[in-house]
Amino acid sequence: MAAAADPRLIVPLDVPTADEARAAVERIGEAVSFYKVGLELFATDGMALARELKAAGKQVFLDWKLHDIPTTVERAAAALSGSGCDFLTVHGEPQVMAAAVRGRGRSGLKVLAVTVLTSLADADLKEMGYAETARALVERRIHQAIAAGCDGVIASPHEAALARALGGSDFLVVTPGVRPDWAAKNDQARAATPLAALRSGASHIVCGRPITAANDPHEAALRVVAEMAQAG
Repeated sequence: MAAAADPRLIVPLDVPTADEARAAVERIGEAVSFYKVGLELFATDGMALARELKAAGKQVFLDWKLHDIPTTVERAAAALSGSGCDFLTVHGEPQVMAAAVRGRGRSGLKVLAVTVLTSLADADLKEMGYAETARALVERRIHQAIAAGCDGVIASPHEAALARALGGSDFLVVTPGVRPDWAAKNDQARAATPLAALRSGASHIVCGRPITAANDPHEAALRVVAEMAQAG
């Protein structure tokens, strides 16, 4: 009997075309039930693919990272609220977050605030003009996300415990930058293993290239799921 997919595992479909995304989903098979559709597919057939995945019984995370004036963000979130998708990201600025929460209304779409991108280290933030460290900026944005009514945040595995402590047991803490010990770190500056991320307080992990770039993506996904099971 095949092992059940772990709904806490989200696999990003970071490819340029819907056909490539469909092929990846086919290769992974039933080992994964939750997929992220990001900006690369957003430019082509992202929403059509998202609807296909929902129709196939999958959960879908729209990683659009909305960032615009409040009226535009609110209207975009309202338009997406009827898609049946599960998660939507917005940048963690107070006006943007509040607008997205208003826009999604009473739908089941969960609004997640992006705190600090996992590719950024303290030196990068300094170069961008931020005086705060990554951890301090993440903490500030978690407080602001809670005040805005967001359902959770995107935070690196190293800030997952902080997000869990501030947000409470029902707060969604989605951690990209997750890399098993057997996989390359690639461009993730603040990475951690699946087990470490979950034990730190993550509700969901995003694990991409270790699965999608593997010779056998189905087997790679099962290896990640097996490690996650150790966290309970």
